Amino acid sequence: LCVFSCLQLVSLLLIGIAAWGIGFGLISSFKVVGVVIAVGVFLFFLALVGLIGAMKHHQVLLFFYMIILLLVFIVQFSVSCACLALNEEQQSELLEVGWTNTNSARTDIERNLNCCGFRVFYSNETCAADCFRTLHCRPCAPIIEEYSGNVLRFVGGIGLFFSFTEILGVWLTYRYRNQKDPRANPSAFI
Repeated sequence: LCVFSCLQLVSLLLIGIAAWGIGFGLISSFKVVGVVIAVGVFLFFLALVGLIGAMKHHQVLLFFYMIILLLVFIVQFSVSCACLALNEEQQSELLEVGWTNTNSARTDIERNLNCCGFRVFYSNETCAADCFRTLHCRPCAPIIEEYSGNVLRFVGGIGLFFSFTEILGVWLTYRYRNQKDPRANPSAFI
């Protein structure tokens, strides 16, 4: 039951963080928030399926819970390892691609970090930052790269921790699934 509670806590935390980001105006992209909330809702229902399966000793629910949790473990472990393995040059390339491909994220970053442009500040371009009024803005790349390195290490570490709790959940579900139901008819097992 501890694994189910842990998974429910993570799902509610994801939903809460996404709502907090929208509420405080840190994130204006509804696609990003929608994906985070959808993942949180998916994990919540997955934990609920596991909890109901364990309480009812339902073999089919426990089997599907175990398989889906194993798939979630594989994806989460892979993403966590990728976050921890990125070097500074790869992070810089990914940030530049993200900067050029999204206008809403660019506006949010400029407004929240008070910077303009990615590598170079051009005074003839539009910018959402407060420093643009005085035309003394720093480029955003150094600020973003400093934050991204810390965030990737943090997310990778947290992801690894929870991925190992998920594999523990798969193992416990496998062990529990093969036990006899104590509420069942004892003569049925003979």
